[in-house]
Amino acid sequence: MNRTSCVAALLLAYTPICVAQKHSLRTETALKADAPEKKSKLAAEIETVLAEPAVARAHWGIKVTEMDGKPIYSLNEGQLFQPASNTKMFTTATALAVLGSQATFTTRVVTRGTFSSPGKLAGDVVLVGAGDANLSGRQIPYVSPALRPKVVPGQEPPLGPPALRYLEDMADQVAKTGLKVINGDVVGDDTLYPWEPYPQDWSIDDAVWGYGAPVSALTISDNQLKLTVAPGTAPGAPASVMIDPIAPYYTADTTALTTGPARSGDHVQIDRATGSKVLRIYGSIAVDARPDEEEIAIHDPAEYAAAALKAMLESRGILVTGVARAKHRVATDARGFLLASHEPIPAMEWTRTYAPATPATACINDCGSRTETVLAQHVSPPLIEDMVVTNKVSQNLHAEMFLHNAGAAVLNDGSTVNGARVVRAFLTSRAGIDPDDFVFFDGSGLSGHDLVAPRATARLLQFVTTQPWFAGWKRTLPIGGEDGSLVERFGATSLKDRVFAKTGTLGEARALSGYIECASGKTVIFSIMDSAHTPGSSADRIAMDKIVGLIGAAE
Repeated sequence: MNRTSCVAALLLAYTPICVAQKHSLRTETALKADAPEKKSKLAAEIETVLAEPAVARAHWGIKVTEMDGKPIYSLNEGQLFQPASNTKMFTTATALAVLGSQATFTTRVVTRGTFSSPGKLAGDVVLVGAGDANLSGRQIPYVSPALRPKVVPGQEPPLGPPALRYLEDMADQVAKTGLKVINGDVVGDDTLYPWEPYPQDWSIDDAVWGYGAPVSALTISDNQLKLTVAPGTAPGAPASVMIDPIAPYYTADTTALTTGPARSGDHVQIDRATGSKVLRIYGSIAVDARPDEEEIAIHDPAEYAAAALKAMLESRGILVTGVARAKHRVATDARGFLLASHEPIPAMEWTRTYAPATPATACINDCGSRTETVLAQHVSPPLIEDMVVTNKVSQNLHAEMFLHNAGAAVLNDGSTVNGARVVRAFLTSRAGIDPDDFVFFDGSGLSGHDLVAPRATARLLQFVTTQPWFAGWKRTLPIGGEDGSLVERFGATSLKDRVFAKTGTLGEARALSGYIECASGKTVIFSIMDSAHTPGSSADRIAMDKIVGLIGAAE
């Protein structure tokens, strides 16, 4: 055998062994790479919940951290979801940081003209909106359901304060000045904000209802009316309609509304054509049914406020020769919303709070060429008390006004886009949130364009714990089984009074984010979001609550 043959023989003899060894090493490496990391008990339990058929088809995102931000569990944490009313947490935190907890807003009634003789005005009386969300009958501060007067079975609940009480008070102040004749108009002025009643992608279906009320710097009674439909005395008889507060504004068309037979149910429908002041109320309500109560949005709040004030002044013996009308300011920013809202605010000072903007039309001392006199005014409750209401009951309009007021204070223009600029500046430059992890088109979350990653929400919740105003802000969050939008959730579990979180629901999207005081005594941060769940189903909410329970028990 020659040398070459010998080498060949040796190679043949050893090759199978070497190949076998290499194959063994590759297999071991592949097994190590392909084997999933050992799941925590919490991860396995959450996975089981999300595998349930009723929720498995939805898209889920979850982020759980310790209070210092240390990760505990995550699922699709960087993907974008519709936050719905979780948006209010970002808006209220920004407004609190910018304006301060004790900021107030002063609504004024001023004259614009001259007095031709004592008590006789040649000009207009103007109600100037300053961004006060609480010119209403709402009780401030917020009272937890457990502390409210008990309703006696069979009796009607006690009536709250009149919806227009503060407007009535200002009308009294005007009457006490001795004003007798207004040779001009009564004007509702909401020019502190440009007239942008509906942010981008608010559904046209929402515009009829109170939760979709238009945004205005002159807001009266949450810019909504209470409409009550009651059955007549017998089937076929006309049903009755009552609008509260009563003011000359909407006309009700009830020609297609009737009383139905006993036990036929409530089939009342309400619609209003865009821009119309006619409410079409149709369908039927059973003769034995309870009255149907609905909250109807006021189409033009400033015009409504002017009409209501005019009627009040006239009832106090003041002659008004003109009409009630609104004064709006049209938007002039022609840039695209995304471009404008992402524009940095280089001079933003985070070491100070900004005073709420004063409407330019309400001059007091230096009026230039105009002659104006303040006849009446009303000062709002402190900002923090309104925030408690806003987050507890998820009040959309108030959240929008926080957004506009922040823009007005910082940038001297209360437009939607300027409010969004301030929120973005706060979240990116102050709270350290990735600018690609969120986009907001409004302040309430009613816009379908709003998107947020769960990790951005968790980061916000972690950041605010480091701020001196954290205790006040946390007080605004609903408490599980206790109040707000969580009053009927977690009440029958060990988590009652231990979950502090903001809810969110919009179409087929849902969110719940906040803090859990766990069984271990430790508090953790969580954000759970889902989208594309089955329409009309609450299975995702049930699954969400189960996951919160698992987090609370595990940590």
